[in-house]
Amino acid sequence: MQIRNFSIIAHIDHGKSTLADRMLELTQTVEKRKMVNQVLDDMELEKEKGITIKMRPVRMEYKGYVLNLIDTPGHIDFSYEVSRALKAVEGCLLLVDATQGVQAQTLTTLNAAREAGLVIIPVLSKSDSPLARIADIKKEVSILLGCDESTIMESSGKTGAGVKELLDAIIEIIPPSKSESQAKDPRGLIFDFQYSNHKGVIVFIRVMDGEIKKGDELIFAQADEKFFVLEVGIFAPEERPVDVLTAGCIGYIVTGIKRSGIATVGDTITGFRRPLPALPGYMKPSPVVWASIFPEDADDFELLKQSLGKLSLSDSSYSYEEESSGTMGRGFRCGFLGLLHLEIITERLKREYNLSLIIASPSITYEVTLKNGDVKMVYSPSLFPEHGFYTKVREPWISVKIISPSKYSGNIYQLLYDHEGDLMETENFGDDRLSLTILMPLRELMRNFFDELKSVTSGYGSLSYEFFEMKDADVTRMDILVAEEVIEAFTRVVAQRRLDEEATKAVEKLEGVLPKQMFTTKIQAKANGRIIASRTLSAMRKDVTGYLYGGDITRKMKLLEKQKKGKKKMAERGKVSISHEVFLKMMKNG
Repeated sequence: MQIRNFSIIAHIDHGKSTLADRMLELTQTVEKRKMVNQVLDDMELEKEKGITIKMRPVRMEYKGYVLNLIDTPGHIDFSYEVSRALKAVEGCLLLVDATQGVQAQTLTTLNAAREAGLVIIPVLSKSDSPLARIADIKKEVSILLGCDESTIMESSGKTGAGVKELLDAIIEIIPPSKSESQAKDPRGLIFDFQYSNHKGVIVFIRVMDGEIKKGDELIFAQADEKFFVLEVGIFAPEERPVDVLTAGCIGYIVTGIKRSGIATVGDTITGFRRPLPALPGYMKPSPVVWASIFPEDADDFELLKQSLGKLSLSDSSYSYEEESSGTMGRGFRCGFLGLLHLEIITERLKREYNLSLIIASPSITYEVTLKNGDVKMVYSPSLFPEHGFYTKVREPWISVKIISPSKYSGNIYQLLYDHEGDLMETENFGDDRLSLTILMPLRELMRNFFDELKSVTSGYGSLSYEFFEMKDADVTRMDILVAEEVIEAFTRVVAQRRLDEEATKAVEKLEGVLPKQMFTTKIQAKANGRIIASRTLSAMRKDVTGYLYGGDITRKMKLLEKQKKGKKKMAERGKVSISHEVFLKMMKNG
């Protein structure tokens, strides 16, 4: 059996899923009457947002060959999914939109494919569009890959044009899968897994050596856990049991294990009696954005804990640990690969597990040197030391690649100034376009940088980024006080240069969403040991004299004086209870 394993890699919205649809249709993997748009994007969120979130394997048969495709996400936040897929294949299609050309994420995924040593087939998608610039984009791609323009293929996911030629090229150009060694004993790499209440852990595997069938006694090399294979199968595109998975195959194994923490991405499965050495796995991803997640109802804490555990089986790139807050109760501090990753995970928790959640403002990791010389990593603004208790703060900086039409360069330079970006390199790229390499603090990327870039480039700018190094930071802790009590959930770490602006914005926003209390309430922003901004929320007024009719004025005056003293006493002793609605409104941007 001849096998070809490949992935499709591209910038977001360059037509990966549509091209995959046409391949499934042409190879009759999915019957025409069952065809829908984005077959492999089977999550509700993927269809709603029009993006691929999870990699998805599928097996096709064409001209006597088995073609195993792993469809990958295009957004930078899901680059870990892409890296895992690339380790399980021998080649990839590099898809470039013929109307947009090479984008920032195209470069990132291309570098990942080159590092994995894959055979790369360049393809122009949307070649049938009236806006397609075939000649210009082919020139861009040929310069990028150092290949001849005649080797760049054209396709249309919409009409199916060029898809047959593409399948022929996959068979011809991508090398056949081969065994990692001459051993007949089984060995495979886990590139993903999921959990089933009935079947336990189901691992997605690329078989590297030997063969795996039902009843085999295998072991997880890293976890040192033995199990018997309950079922093996392929993705067609739904799970379909088969008798055996041979070397080169991509499929799944039902393990029957119902404990969490056994299966891990990158682990090796091998024979229990004569185990082969473990395969090099994957580097564990490092979270770049942190956020605290609390259940709206404190009774849902255990449900949130279970849900995070189950969700981590289908997305191993986020981390979580328990934390407790005086105002918010018990929750979890979670690490994500980016803001979109955070949005997707929290949305899945709400939809798939029916949870109502409060998400604290996202933050990054700071390295703080205390006055006694101790160095600690701070993941939460509420744990950031107050002014005067530390000598130095360091923060993560990132290397950002931006590709944009040249005419927007002035707007981008102004945006860089506003976000503390340092321009390192400018390069003319293709048809009147610029490629900019920038260094900037990660916290500034999180301050709506991508949305603003899209705005100043009329939607034509694209961006990708990677961690660069830790650098000294001029930042401080900003607390929000309500009735002179610090509200931990509103604490933030902000740049000194933006302190006044952020403080005023925060107190004005809270003044607008906090209901009036029975007493006059002060809302203050405090940093560097002083109050930076302040607003006063007037007291709720009750007419205590409304029932009086006529009579001496002194009676009214006595009642009003009594009310005044009561409000003063409440202001001295009273506490403001902040509702979940207020927390939710404050956590939202804007």
